[in-house]
Amino acid sequence: MNTEVVNSYIPIYVKAFLLTLKIGWVGVVLAFILGIAGAFVLYFKLPVLSALTRAYVELFRNTPLLVQLFFIYYGLPVLGFKINAEVCGAVGLGLLGGSYMTESIRSGLDAVPKIQTESAVSLGMSRSQTFLSVILPQAFSISIPALVANVIFLLKETSVFSAISLMDLMFTAKDLIGLYYNTTESLFLLVVFYIIMLLPVSFAGSMIEKKMRFKMFGDGKHGI
Repeated sequence: MNTEVVNSYIPIYVKAFLLTLKIGWVGVVLAFILGIAGAFVLYFKLPVLSALTRAYVELFRNTPLLVQLFFIYYGLPVLGFKINAEVCGAVGLGLLGGSYMTESIRSGLDAVPKIQTESAVSLGMSRSQTFLSVILPQAFSISIPALVANVIFLLKETSVFSAISLMDLMFTAKDLIGLYYNTTESLFLLVVFYIIMLLPVSFAGSMIEKKMRFKMFGDGKHGI
């Protein structure tokens, strides 16, 4: 391991890291928006929209992100829709993530006991009040582990962005290896920067899960 090479590469990796982080989190936010909308449609079984949402979920969950990016970046221009690589990466990641988020949030909604809805209605709450104040908070608490796992999965999937010529972390590592053959140093920095990107998400997810479960169910030490 040549520390001088590592030090000289760090500024290059920082630039690639910031680009990867930006596109990755834009994709994650888009995934959350699509996931919430999709889960809402499936939970309330809205006519027509439910079938379309189910088709979207199955399509994107069962095809690789790389194929989706190729279609968006290389296929859509043939139809007259040309977008740059950064937008393509964010949109592709968001569409893939939205399919996973939809299922995670929907499963959380379905896991809330029906008696919760019945109790809320008996107290005079409207359907919207029941959903927003009773069902959704509990569903979110139940879904947190799956949502955090999806976020980590999506951020790791940014490694395929190099296929559409984005100067992300993976592209930078492969480029430097190809130019200077400093494989060990390049891969070492690649691992370090991915850890810097993903580890805080994992820790934050664990903390949020503990706080949410404590607020919803207490510390669990006081049984009946």
